[in-house]
Amino acid sequence: MKRSEINRILRDAEAFIREHGFHLPPFAYWTPDDWQRQAPEAREIVERRLGWDVTDFGSGDYARCGLFLFTLRNGDLARLSTGRGKLYAEKLLVVDVDQVTPPHFHFTKTEDIINRGGDRLVIQVYNSTPDEGLADTPVTVQVDGQARTVPAGGALSLLPGESITVPDHLYHAFCGADARVLVGEVSLVNDDFTDNRFYEPLGRFPAIVEDEPPLYHLVGDYSAWARSTD
Repeated sequence: MKRSEINRILRDAEAFIREHGFHLPPFAYWTPDDWQRQAPEAREIVERRLGWDVTDFGSGDYARCGLFLFTLRNGDLARLSTGRGKLYAEKLLVVDVDQVTPPHFHFTKTEDIINRGGDRLVIQVYNSTPDEGLADTPVTVQVDGQARTVPAGGALSLLPGESITVPDHLYHAFCGADARVLVGEVSLVNDDFTDNRFYEPLGRFPAIVEDEPPLYHLVGDYSAWARSTD
């Protein structure tokens, strides 16, 4: 993806988020100079990969296969086994009409996907097989505490305010139905490096062509920034 395209997506998503009365934390708007000044205090932001995230999953077509995310909080993966401390995560997503987040599951993470506003969010679900394929069995999920069962590959439609609990090893894909959707995600600790299993091999983070300066640092930029401050 070109940095200019990413910057446009960030501006557009930021405006949409504001329209819905949601406020991002101050670090969302740090300039490169701010990052340099805040380096000693920014360790958790960097290590937990909080902040802006844009991906086209390697498709080259963000409008059809892509996702905007902002990670608001994320716990410590190393503490999961202790059962103590910050073991949760929260994200904000912007999902466009017919913009698909491809089928995937998480090995560990259970998450609630919440329609925070906009239009309907459509979620397709499959059980997974022991060899990580798509099962042909009916799927039962909890939608706001109520059991809902759909056929394999069936879709559920969430209106603003509704949510679905997605357990580990449940394949799910989603897109906006008729208009853009603001989506929340509340989950166990998030780990984008080892906990995602896409049904088709995909790239989680885009290769970026630097055709203009970044508007804001993406989580994928943190490694290079951290090296520059060492």
